[in-house]
Amino acid sequence: MIQTWTMMMNKDLQMRVCGDPILRTTCSPVDEINDELRATLNEMVEMMRQQNGVGLAAPQVGITKRFLVMMTPDDEQIFKMINPQILSRSEKTCIMEEGCLSVLGGDNLPVYANVSRPESVIVEWTDENGERLSAEMSGVPARIVQHETDHLDGKLFIDYLSGARREMVMRKVRRHKK
Repeated sequence: MIQTWTMMMNKDLQMRVCGDPILRTTCSPVDEINDELRATLNEMVEMMRQQNGVGLAAPQVGITKRFLVMMTPDDEQIFKMINPQILSRSEKTCIMEEGCLSVLGGDNLPVYANVSRPESVIVEWTDENGERLSAEMSGVPARIVQHETDHLDGKLFIDYLSGARREMVMRKVRRHKK
C-alpha cells in the first residue's frame, strides 16, 4: 500500500526497488513548500550520498510527489528540484552508462546499462525556498536530471533498453530479489 505524503514525513524514508509499483506511478505536483518538505529533501540528499548516488527522486523513497535531489559529480553541487520540468531537449544524443539506486543486482549494487539520451536539456524548477529557477544542463548533469524526472513519470532507465538488453538487466535484478 502506498503511504500518504504526511505519513511518510513522520517515518524514515525507505528505498524502493524495481518491482515496487510506486516506481511506476506518475507523481502529482507539490502544492506547498514547507519545513516538512525541506526536511525530506535534506534527508534524500543524505541517502543519495550514503548510497554513492548522484540523484534520487521522491518515488524512490515512497513518495508520489514531483520532487528530486541531484548532485553534479564534478563539483558536487546539490540541486533540490520541486516540480521540475524539462522545457527542451537537444536533438543531439549521446550514449552513457546509467545505473539506478532502485535497480539492484544480486550483489545489492546498481545494475548498469548504456542508454541513449539527449546530450543537453533546459530544465525549470522551484527550489526549497520557493524561487523559480532554470538551467541549461549538458553531459552528465543533463543525464541525471533526465533520469530523475523520468522517475516522477513512472519511468525507469531500463525502459530505454532493447528487449534483449532489458531481459539481461532484469535477470540480474531477479537475483537481487532471491
